[in-house]
Amino acid sequence: MANNGNGKNSRATRVGQLIAGARKRFPNGKQQLIVGGASTTVDDAVNELQSFIDHRAAVVAAQAIARAKVSAERSALPTLDAFINAFVQTVRFLFGTQPDALADFGLAPHKARAPMTAVQKAVATARRRATRTARGTKGPKARSEIHGDVTAQLVVTPAAPAPGTAAPAAPSPEATPTPSGGVTGPAQK
Repeated sequence: MANNGNGKNSRATRVGQLIAGARKRFPNGKQQLIVGGASTTVDDAVNELQSFIDHRAAVVAAQAIARAKVSAERSALPTLDAFINAFVQTVRFLFGTQPDALADFGLAPHKARAPMTAVQKAVATARRRATRTARGTKGPKARSEIHGDVTAQLVVTPAAPAPGTAAPAAPSPEATPTPSGGVTGPAQK
């Protein structure tokens, strides 16, 4: 937010300058001035102006105190929340079956869980089976029976020759190896 000079702090600075100018240009504090159509003395005018500065300083101080208190609250909040939750759990543990005691602490008793009907149990079982089928999930026994079938092949690719080195000589098309280990050339067919 840019300070455009129209804020209350800027006005307080200008009012301070007005007070300094009034003290300098009107050295006689009892001198009468007409301000806003009413007659007043320089001292009364300066006191009015000073009250604006005093109020502004009080507001700024109060805001600083409020910011400090909010910061202190924020820093203490996680610890206090944890303690409050732990205290509520303790109260529920001690008085969980006594609704009147819980009401003294402003707590409502937990609702009793309604038992499922036979139809609800059947629907829940069908949904669980459908979910397991859709997700392909298996139990520990079914998972232990699944083993991977891995066939590995080793593929070696020759590295490209470095620049400036001669490439290895390729076998000549005339000499081809024979199954017995000999070499046949174009003349031996």
